[in-house]
Amino acid sequence: MSAALTAYTASYPTVAATLPGVALEGLKKLRTDAFAQFSAHGFPLPSEEDWRYTNLSALQKKAFNPALPGINPVDAEWLESYQLADAWSLVLVDGHFRADLSVLAGLPDTVQIMGMADVLIHHPELVMAYLGKAVAKNKHGFIAFNTAWFTDGVWVDIPARQVLEKPIQCLHIVTQESGLATTRNLLVLGENAGVQWLETFVGADVGYLSVAVTEAFIGQNAQLTAYKMQCESAKAYHFGGLYIQQAPQARCTHHNFAFGGLLARSDIDTNLQQAAQCELNGLYLGVKRQHIDNHTRINHSQPDGISRETYKGVLADRARGVFQGRVVVAEQAQKTDSNMSNRNLLLSADAEVDTKPQLEIYADDVKCGHGMTVGQLDEKSVFYLQSRGIDEVTARNMLTFAFANEMADKITLPALKALLLGQLLVLFPQHGYVD
Repeated sequence: MSAALTAYTASYPTVAATLPGVALEGLKKLRTDAFAQFSAHGFPLPSEEDWRYTNLSALQKKAFNPALPGINPVDAEWLESYQLADAWSLVLVDGHFRADLSVLAGLPDTVQIMGMADVLIHHPELVMAYLGKAVAKNKHGFIAFNTAWFTDGVWVDIPARQVLEKPIQCLHIVTQESGLATTRNLLVLGENAGVQWLETFVGADVGYLSVAVTEAFIGQNAQLTAYKMQCESAKAYHFGGLYIQQAPQARCTHHNFAFGGLLARSDIDTNLQQAAQCELNGLYLGVKRQHIDNHTRINHSQPDGISRETYKGVLADRARGVFQGRVVVAEQAQKTDSNMSNRNLLLSADAEVDTKPQLEIYADDVKCGHGMTVGQLDEKSVFYLQSRGIDEVTARNMLTFAFANEMADKITLPALKALLLGQLLVLFPQHGYVD
């Protein structure tokens, strides 16, 4: 048993007594079973197929402490720089929902939004009808850990035929050195509902562990457009999972942008019922010694589903990227149409990427394909820009920016696109060559 696992299991009885919903028998059993699962297996090991490229040995050596609410103040100007204009904002600080920092004015009365701790007290039946239904607690160690340890999160319920004109942003902030922020979100869309949902992960320049899980349930003919922007501290560890259940004719588009963290892992899993559609887009940028892992799974469980997936990675210095994309087509999922693409750009001889696109097909009347590339900048293009009076560093930055900007162009939220372009220009400055 690792030092961290020993510390977590020894402290859990004390921690468990302070967690929300401690009096709910159903939740208590869910947490107890998850704790037993984590105690037996700990965090995932490289011997597990889905984690073979991501070594979590650093997390086996050190236990992080559950962050207490209200320890560090949040600078208003810094907070405002990440809160999107013209959006409703839900703020989680150190794993705890902060209504005083959130922006909910003008939200339709029919939409229910509460902190997870509050809804477990006032309306536990709402949560227990969905919690753990989109992802099993024994999927892997991070899910078991999150289920046992989560301190708060948000509950969002959008009723049938309600289409929100503004996006909802869930802003995760961690401020405490060696802090542990563990959150669980539930997002429910009724039939013909629609919403743009954005999760943003940021933090102070300290070492911490962020473990966030969101379960989403998209009703028949409803539409979810989701974004994730992870730009946390370069000393931080991050696991974030989005697990989606799509009813017949439901549509989901997800854009995943991973820039931050010393070691960061994102899981995106979606299950499609009949004639459901999904599109997964992603961009991961690694510098120095960052390790950024993206793992996706699209499960076509019924006929006539359509899925598209495009992920791009840029790795510099000694950074390492991982992309594992899996599409599973069940035997009864005839007429499935699926395509997956992963393209990677290595900017140094020491950068590394492991890419593993997979198709697992049990039906015989399908149209499925995948492709992947790993390469470097085209030296002829670099030379062409230099011949036009642009120095070599700027020329390389311009080409790298252009490679990454294809994913930014898919964003339909102007404020988020501006925030993303700002991040790209910090990494690949253009010296006035980009307007």
